[in-house]
Amino acid sequence: MLLKTVLLLALVAQVLVLENGLLRKPPMGWLAWERFRCNTDCNEDPKNCISEWLFIEMADRLAQDGWRDLGYVYLNIDDCWIGGRDAEGNLVPDPKRFPNGMAFLADYAHSLGLKLGIYEDMGNFTCMGYPGTTLDKVVQDAQTFAKWKVDMLKLDGCFSTPEERAEGYPKMAAALNATGRPIAFSCSWPAYEGGLPPKVNYTLLADICNLWRNYDDIQDSWRSVLSILDWFVTHQDILQPVAGPGHWNDPDMLLIGNFGLSFEQARAQMALWTVLAAPLFMSTDLRTISAQNMDILQNPLMIKINQDPLGIQGRRILKVLGVWEQGRETERLGSPGNKSAGQRFRGPDWASEIRSVPPSCIQSKSLLGAASTVPHLPG
Repeated sequence: MLLKTVLLLALVAQVLVLENGLLRKPPMGWLAWERFRCNTDCNEDPKNCISEWLFIEMADRLAQDGWRDLGYVYLNIDDCWIGGRDAEGNLVPDPKRFPNGMAFLADYAHSLGLKLGIYEDMGNFTCMGYPGTTLDKVVQDAQTFAKWKVDMLKLDGCFSTPEERAEGYPKMAAALNATGRPIAFSCSWPAYEGGLPPKVNYTLLADICNLWRNYDDIQDSWRSVLSILDWFVTHQDILQPVAGPGHWNDPDMLLIGNFGLSFEQARAQMALWTVLAAPLFMSTDLRTISAQNMDILQNPLMIKINQDPLGIQGRRILKVLGVWEQGRETERLGSPGNKSAGQRFRGPDWASEIRSVPPSCIQSKSLLGAASTVPHLPG
């Protein structure tokens, strides 16, 4: 069975290439999931439920509060938007929470200079139990998304088998291509296969996906951030070479502006996601975000580094000191106009085995270009 799967992947790699020319730089935007989850109770919580009104308000904030002009242009819906399928088998949004439909929401986003992203799942159900995209619905659903003028599709992998994912993700890439509409493709496939070869074929992924989740979902805590960074560092020799313009490793959302990170931890996450050339998807309430957190997310130097056109993912080069280097020709931090073939960030020793020492402060690069301290999570 494994040999058959490998041969199948080798064949589809030759014929199913996304070829959409999108996301030559890491995508930036806002995503609902971490902050708003699957809150569908619009009677009890109308301001925070997954609904047309929530996304309209977030679109307004992206356009009016400077986010769009800095590059945060994607407005991404996650799980829990689906109302079912109509008599012809087409996906339809929940009629009470999205009364004007998805095409209306896409048009609204486009009128503000934004792009709309949407979520589905390669399986019988989405992760929260809504109708998924089975193999026989792939082409039909891709056509529906194009009809709605969607700009990005995140395809999750709950309630599917490895064989279904091996067939379904390349099939969706081809179906999106065939619509003629440029739709960026975010794949959760590798995260369901352990994130590493031989189960994950990154050469194929780079051909069919614009970005992909490799590892666990992020949770609103510093420990979760560290867990993700530990995994990325441990496997950086595999992950770094496969990232680049049009195809990115995705360590998941930015937690900044929520409840689980201190100010210094928020700055550390922003700096490290920047160095990793990671997609910058906020998942916070843009209506109530503090000025302090807004400054972190809107830091122009961090965004400039993250959006470097070479798209080279940073890597840790010294374990004990926790020094990170980006091999890209951009300005050094704190030295405007000073071009360099690379730049270094001094950050927490994410993978150090020395975890039993008392909590101490590890030097991290400040978002303002000066040295600051970030508390290291013990044991």
